[in-house]
Amino acid sequence: MKLSVVFSASVAAGFAAMISACSTQSVSQEVSIAPISEIETSPESYKANAEQELINSSEIFQTLELLDGPKTAESVLVPLNELELILSKSASKASLFYNVHPSQEIRDIAENQQKEITKLYNEISLSRPLYETCKAVDASKADTLTQRYLEHTLRDFRRSGVDQSDDVLARIKELNNELTELSQGFSMNVRQDVRSITLTSTNELAGLPEDYIAAHMPDENGEIKITTDYPDYIPFSRYAENDAARLALYKEFKNRAYPVNEKVLKDILIKRNELAQLIGYKNYAEFVTETKMVKDVSTVHKFIDEAAEGALPRAEKEHAILLARLQQIDPAATEVGDWQKTYLEQLIRKERFKVDAKKIRSYFQFGHVRDGIFELTSALYGVEFRKWDTPVWDPAVKAYELVDDGNVIGRFYLDLHPRDNKYKHAAHFDLQGGMTDRQLPVSALVCNFPGKDSEDELMEHAQVETFLHEFGHLLHHLFSGNQEWIRFSGIATELDFVEAPSQMLEEWVWNADTLKMLAMNKDGETIPPDMVKSMVAAKEFGTGLFVTHQMFYAATSIGIYDCDPANLNLSTTMNGLQDQYSMFKHVPDTHMYANFGHLVGYSAMYCTYMWSQVIAKDLYTRFDQEGMMNPKTANDYRTYILGAGGSKDAADLVADFLGRPYSFEPFADWLNDTAAE
Repeated sequence: MKLSVVFSASVAAGFAAMISACSTQSVSQEVSIAPISEIETSPESYKANAEQELINSSEIFQTLELLDGPKTAESVLVPLNELELILSKSASKASLFYNVHPSQEIRDIAENQQKEITKLYNEISLSRPLYETCKAVDASKADTLTQRYLEHTLRDFRRSGVDQSDDVLARIKELNNELTELSQGFSMNVRQDVRSITLTSTNELAGLPEDYIAAHMPDENGEIKITTDYPDYIPFSRYAENDAARLALYKEFKNRAYPVNEKVLKDILIKRNELAQLIGYKNYAEFVTETKMVKDVSTVHKFIDEAAEGALPRAEKEHAILLARLQQIDPAATEVGDWQKTYLEQLIRKERFKVDAKKIRSYFQFGHVRDGIFELTSALYGVEFRKWDTPVWDPAVKAYELVDDGNVIGRFYLDLHPRDNKYKHAAHFDLQGGMTDRQLPVSALVCNFPGKDSEDELMEHAQVETFLHEFGHLLHHLFSGNQEWIRFSGIATELDFVEAPSQMLEEWVWNADTLKMLAMNKDGETIPPDMVKSMVAAKEFGTGLFVTHQMFYAATSIGIYDCDPANLNLSTTMNGLQDQYSMFKHVPDTHMYANFGHLVGYSAMYCTYMWSQVIAKDLYTRFDQEGMMNPKTANDYRTYILGAGGSKDAADLVADFLGRPYSFEPFADWLNDTAAE
């Protein structure tokens, strides 16, 4: 998952795109290469710096509104770019700190900073004087990127509602500010609501790996607490033989932030719908899809139904296999519960494909995985990683530099282990976009993996895959950091393309030659090729089940935004869509929408994950044909896909790399591959 700075949905989908566009080639004021520095050592210094950034930004904005004389790229776009440089770094830092900083005081300051920046974003996006000034810029003789920049800037000004009446503009500003508060509240409620179940005997941990059991011994009261944090939840869901305990933990996990977020999400939906209609759209789904690869709502619905239909025959066969295995445990079983699928899938893989997930797990020590990802991507792209001596926000955070041919081309932070009040999922945060001869790109990877107490702690193979996926976002951001316009720096492309490069990179954790860079047990033995062969044979089992379940999520995402939310019942709608698309029915007394953050962050566009998978499967065809570690292929990929950032439409980037338009055929072939059934 890639996270950019997201405030209100309208700002993220509309004006955030515009303000990100406000960048150009060179400016006089130097920008620090390290967005996290000594200023963050105390709440007082962070607050003072944050306030100064707002003052500086406001002064530039006011100057632009009063601009007199010729309206040129130099007189308009250069200072507008300076405004973006200051605001984007301040906003990115606030977003990161709000989600990860251990200090409640600093998190509070970051939360307020997000609100204040959003207010300023709203003022800029709805400034008619600035809009008219930008319209007056003649870029007909400028280079292609400048023309693209101006075109997108004006488009996003209009999408912000700048040409509406004064009364409407006032309401838009009010809605944007309210949506910022609601979005922050939704995220905070999920982050703070860590739930748990209590077991009374280690016998209830039967089936779990020895190291997991050793880390979950009874306390002084003879109780064992299993939390909804990922290092607890994922292994328990996969291995615990105790079906009742798995169900209990599943319910706690799916009910995080319920009931408080039910009202928060409903309010977000209502306000986003009103916002879209004020700007001239039927609903928020129509507004959001307009600037994506899919282009419109009907394409999303069609894609969801076609993908679900294509995966259904395979899903039905896979479900029958799971049910037959469940009936060996419980002869009376007539269906597979959503809380049982992960456990049963690992049994099938172990028995049918001779894949022992616990044995595989023994090869993935956190420290070796991290270093192996460095080794793998270094070999693939011809770069180096070295430690970066810089302040961090928590002792567990590590910092590194990305070096290419002796030159530092980017910097990043790894915050990879869970702690209280930290973001609970896995995501890439872009902290600073890179600009040619101006500033280096900086990223932060935020995950919740084992390994905080010892680098020998073991990871699930799925967690390794997630690690490489998120690292793919990080590399995308850093490699694209040599841009003339910061608008195009980073993962500044259509949302439904964002996941494709990272999804394609996941293929490297299924190849015996590349996987051995990441996989080594405590005896120093790399993962055996025969074991990888079995893993590959088994990995496609469950593909149909996965795709149909993903289409349930995607249908929920587009469905709750492509309607009148005033009459929407979240439980009824989501439960019905699960029953319609997924092979696993809704579990009573669970309310996943209360913690499904994508419904806020990605809004109507959760389909991006599967749409991106279409592109990822097609991108991989060239590596499949030319070699996964082929330096020419990797260099072309880095140049045409990663390095290009947002300088072209995603479809054009893909065509540049593949030498043809993107195709759905590799994705369809993947769905139709029944070899693993």
